[in-house]
Amino acid sequence: MMKVLVIGGGGREHAIVWKLSQSRHIDKIYCCPGNAGISELAECIDVDGDNFSSLVDFAKYEGIDMTIVGPEAPLSKGIVDMFEREGRKILGPNAKAAQLEGSKVFAKDIMRRYGIPTAEYKVFTSYIHAEDYVRMKGAPIVIKADGLAAGKGVIVAKTGDEAIDALRLIMKERAFGDAGNRVVVEECIEGEEASFMAFTDGETILPMVSSQDHKRIFDEDKGPNTGGMGAYSPAPVITDALESIIMEKIMAPVVKGMRAEGIKYKGILYAGVMIKNNQPYTLEFNCRLGDPETQPVISRLKTDLVDIALAIADEKLSKIKLEWESDASVCVVIASKGYPGPYEKGKVINGLNDVKKMSGVQVFHAGTAFTDEKIISSGGRVLGVTALGKDIRDAKNKAYEAIGKIHFEGMHYRKDIANRALVRLK
Repeated sequence: MMKVLVIGGGGREHAIVWKLSQSRHIDKIYCCPGNAGISELAECIDVDGDNFSSLVDFAKYEGIDMTIVGPEAPLSKGIVDMFEREGRKILGPNAKAAQLEGSKVFAKDIMRRYGIPTAEYKVFTSYIHAEDYVRMKGAPIVIKADGLAAGKGVIVAKTGDEAIDALRLIMKERAFGDAGNRVVVEECIEGEEASFMAFTDGETILPMVSSQDHKRIFDEDKGPNTGGMGAYSPAPVITDALESIIMEKIMAPVVKGMRAEGIKYKGILYAGVMIKNNQPYTLEFNCRLGDPETQPVISRLKTDLVDIALAIADEKLSKIKLEWESDASVCVVIASKGYPGPYEKGKVINGLNDVKKMSGVQVFHAGTAFTDEKIISSGGRVLGVTALGKDIRDAKNKAYEAIGKIHFEGMHYRKDIANRALVRLK
């Protein structure tokens, strides 16, 4: 039997731990740092997650057989390299491969070199040159900080003034620190966005079921961008034909291109794609599972996640056949008052035990903690209420029925998650 360590403490990591807990291989799950929900399934450890050598020492001392990394920051900072140097199995790309997410410039240059469909772009280190270019091109236009910015470094500017404000925010006010040393200015491709995730061992690529998330804080996609207010799977916009095109024109060329650069990409590969006139354009690559897309996607996964992780580590993914539930899944995120700006914390959450009595519904904790044996809010995104149903409508209805049983002061959630899919399915 195996021991597994999961790195992270959000909704995505709760979904990973939940799926691992169903594995026939696992004896014990640890999570660093975890949260109140994760603690029901795993032992949450108090080790500094930024101190990779401490995590390696923990993995050695406890005899951890596999480590799974949730968030992007540890991957970009080289956690995989350190674990592999010590002979420890770990799921995720190494630091060189994680540049696909860690540097927008690196990703765009790879796309250009290997003919992967994406928007036209230019890279700037000078604010003055970037401003001149933006004034020449006009709006709408997209401004991207080069480095990691916690999902907030991409600004779609509808007007020239918005674009200049975005440049000023990133390059002059240094809102994202060194992530703004370079910016990518690219054309705005308008269409329908979807998330396309796959497992890869550097040779074989196995696509996951499609998903689509909702970035904006308010209904009808209004208000500022967030880390994601809900997601559903499957995404009707990704037809079988379109999946084949994405695999052929985006996923296979990037894995092959990275190999040609001397970089073997192993782990999760996530392409954010924009569908325009039935053709996919790559908006960005991520090197880990999306959040909240993981919650509905993992809910549909029938194959043992440990088998997949081991096959990737051992470069034997060709021997795995992924199996999925035919049911649809919808996840609705409940956020704290004020999110995505400064938000309230420490609110007691009621009703979680009532939801546990519902079949086909799982509440994944994103920002929760314990105090006096009560579960309280501790993050901007607090819970991801995720339901399986015979179709999108059924799953959506179940998710909102469950939300009706949950309460904490100031809680906020969108009322229209998955409506886009229902319109398309009419």
